[in-house]
Amino acid sequence: MQQKISPASAISGDIVLPGDKSISHRYALIAAIAEGPTRIRNYSTGADCHSTLGCVRALGIEVEGAGTEFTIRGRGLEGLRQAAQDLDAGNSGSTIRMLSGILAAQPFRTRIGGDESLSRRPMRRIMRPLAEMGATIGARDDQFPPLEIQGAKLRGIDYALPVASAQVKTCVLLAGLYAEGATSVTEPARSRDHTEIALREFGAEVTVERRKITVAGRGKLTGRELAAPSDLSSAAFFIVAALLAPGSKLGIRGVGLNPTRSALLDFLMGMGARIRVLDLESRNGELVGDLLVEHSELRGGEIAGGLTAALIDEIPVLAVLGAATEEGLTVRDASELRVKETDRIRTVVDNLRRMGVEAEELPDGMAIPGRQKFHAAELDSFGDHRIAMAFAVAALSGDGDSVIHGAEAASVSFPEFWETLGKITSH
Repeated sequence: MQQKISPASAISGDIVLPGDKSISHRYALIAAIAEGPTRIRNYSTGADCHSTLGCVRALGIEVEGAGTEFTIRGRGLEGLRQAAQDLDAGNSGSTIRMLSGILAAQPFRTRIGGDESLSRRPMRRIMRPLAEMGATIGARDDQFPPLEIQGAKLRGIDYALPVASAQVKTCVLLAGLYAEGATSVTEPARSRDHTEIALREFGAEVTVERRKITVAGRGKLTGRELAAPSDLSSAAFFIVAALLAPGSKLGIRGVGLNPTRSALLDFLMGMGARIRVLDLESRNGELVGDLLVEHSELRGGEIAGGLTAALIDEIPVLAVLGAATEEGLTVRDASELRVKETDRIRTVVDNLRRMGVEAEELPDGMAIPGRQKFHAAELDSFGDHRIAMAFAVAALSGDGDSVIHGAEAASVSFPEFWETLGKITSH
């Protein structure tokens, strides 16, 4: 699918975005192993989160509903059944990595894979701790999907993550629910804590001491009524679009503002972004609020160290923004971007250069000088949803019509993206 993008004169209006993807995945997985029904409102419409629902169904759990509202009838820790065929995680690294923690404790063998892109994503970071807990896991070339997981009675471990990763942390903590004794994960830098919050909501015993998270094994989880906040990672594209287009004033309602995710807002406001947070409240342990975003002249900045881990999903669209700032943007310590749906360092730099923007590819990031202009270009999503959406934002600042090839990739996380963008864009 090709998508033509014309330059925008302003971004304005009020929007409500789909449910947070990270939270939706976690609610569905924990609901499946809780006792009794869990009703989830504002569930993500993205294909990745529906891959999680498909895997849950295949494991014998009843899932009712459609659109953004689902009821998952959990059967407790021992309630999953061996799937009749291989589990399909689609394009979702979140699904395969987090669900593997649960599968590692089952009294049966499971094979789980996904599409061509997922089959190129390394899985050693989850294989090592799960093997240490007692599971047996096979993989293509000892690291790539499909994974073949032989579950076992697990033992609790004290695991130090070599790299901050909320997905790997979640995998180990979910396995820890089944283990004898306690399971701890220590992070080198703080990552998003949706799993810890969700586990507490379902009744698990979770303690957090600095960067060490511990879950007690064999506890009882109970189904809940839950609502996922709107997705801040999805909001990032519209925030950047409004910051770039003169005369813009955009309201985004009911956005998840978890402190481990809102580093995005802190970073942008630190560069001079005019963003206001309104009506902040707590829902199901997650902070939620409205955002008001206005066009701003920005200084630029650097993303490195722990900040890189906090902003890892937003870096593609922040790279676009960086080119239009006064001082530009430097990204370091972001090697993880090379093993996402694409090598996001390379694909971001490639598309920026197509638009006449100077950008340097670094081994662990990129350097983008400021005060640059975007020129109309033929752009490629490379099959990556975040690349498609980031360069839709760049194209709004172009000097003519741009075309994005492979625009359908956005549906992996945000099927309504193109429609929503059209509603708030003035030409």
